Amino acid sequence: MGNTSEMVKKIVDSCLDNRAVNFCENKNLPHRREIELCLADILEVLFPGYSGRYSIRSDNIEYVIGGLLCSIKEKLSRQTLLALKYQCPHEPEDICQQCVSASKKAVDDFIEKIPSIREVLKTDIEAAYEGDPAAQTKEEIVISYPGLRCIAVHRVAHEFYKAGVPLIPRIMSENAHQVTGIDIHPGADIGNYFFIDHGTGVVIGETAVIGEHVKIYQGVTLGALSFKKDSEGNIIKGGKRHPTIEDNVTIYAEATILGDVVIGEGSVIAGNTWVKESVEPGQTVMSVNPELVIRGKRKNKKP
Repeated sequence: MGNTSEMVKKIVDSCLDNRAVNFCENKNLPHRREIELCLADILEVLFPGYSGRYSIRSDNIEYVIGGLLCSIKEKLSRQTLLALKYQCPHEPEDICQQCVSASKKAVDDFIEKIPSIREVLKTDIEAAYEGDPAAQTKEEIVISYPGLRCIAVHRVAHEFYKAGVPLIPRIMSENAHQVTGIDIHPGADIGNYFFIDHGTGVVIGETAVIGEHVKIYQGVTLGALSFKKDSEGNIIKGGKRHPTIEDNVTIYAEATILGDVVIGEGSVIAGNTWVKESVEPGQTVMSVNPELVIRGKRKNKKP
């Protein structure tokens, strides 16, 4: 390998542009593991007792939730401040009161919204129970359905996304992606009574808008068709580039819907379809008579 000290110097020199190492004086990134632990506490508050970490009873539920909220506030405040400071334009040694205030407001506002998030998740549980004939109980959905776990994390991450907190919403959504195989960008705006059946391979982009009572199956993509570029060929960030799905729409497995199109209320998008234009309300979209080709050696017939 050669001289170790020389190799160390080369590696360190390659890190000093601050593009491939987690330090910039005191502007360190938020800690992914801390955010994941905090997310576990949040899910415990959203669904008390379902993780098995605590034995919830009527005489201890206030104590348990109170302790969890204190832990959440402490962890989130610290990590949110790190995220805001990392992208703050002020010098690292400065104490930016704007970052401190913004961090406190984002966390306090989120905690205030937990009861309303729980109410929305109740509609998602109802949608799963009504939409899946295999679901025996609502408790089964909460404890085992990947779609509900992912949408629960999304509804948390979306609040921090709307508050303008960098990094943390994406860390939360990628944790859910890793666990469930469902990839929902925290910027997606999703209405009540949302149900993802099975879920593996679902992708929902940042600017997607989904109405109420929408049901989608595994492998569905709500993606972008193309990206605008500036005069130098760089992608222009922002702008509406993902589909809008109106109320009471069903999208079956492996369907792909691309671009800033509108799928009208009450429409059905059949499986394995590729949609790049808007669909009027109440329509059914499908691929007609796909060709089936079977190849291989024919087995010899018995005499």
